[in-house]
Amino acid sequence: MIFLRYESFGSYLRFYPGTSIIVALNIIMFIIVAINGNTNDGMHLFRYGAFFTSLYDDPYGLKEPWRYVSSIFLHANFKHLLFNLFAIVVFAPPLERLLKTAKYVPFFILTGIGGNLLAAVMAVVGDKDYHLSVGASGAIYGVYGAFAFIIIFRKAMLDEASRKTVAMILGFGIVYSVLVPQIDLWAHIGGAITGFLLFALFDRSKVRKQIESQ
Repeated sequence: MIFLRYESFGSYLRFYPGTSIIVALNIIMFIIVAINGNTNDGMHLFRYGAFFTSLYDDPYGLKEPWRYVSSIFLHANFKHLLFNLFAIVVFAPPLERLLKTAKYVPFFILTGIGGNLLAAVMAVVGDKDYHLSVGASGAIYGVYGAFAFIIIFRKAMLDEASRKTVAMILGFGIVYSVLVPQIDLWAHIGGAITGFLLFALFDRSKVRKQIESQ
């Protein structure tokens, strides 16, 4: 079971520096935002970098594109932060080890961007006046999307218990995202799709290099 964490704190930091930095940034940003105001206040979150689109003025959030990234490291409340950090701490390390830190960190950020992009597109499709969101869940679902690719196309890379865990989390996550109004369903789906496709590119590149080296 690759998702069981046995490492000491020091070993975790040494083995998974990318994940550790991402966790630290999320905690630091939450503390900064919480100290200076209400983390549940949309305007307060907007000032600190929440992802925002306006149907008539900026439908895809391109006037301030940095929000596609900054919003990944913001959370609306302590429960939101804790839930996402648990997922990152437990499920991200095996992917970081597989991709290596230099590829994993951009992967994580790009999947978060992918989640925000699909959320923006669906806000336009749904004719919503505006869309405001924060959280690392799009990137977390990007991690799940990578493991979904492995389950489908590289089954031997995961033990049976790990495969079942990923399938269960994806299934539960989709149902939960649909049932809970505050959850950004499209960000989750966008992150998962981006993660799936990015890992497919990584896998294809790896296979091509193996062929060329023979």
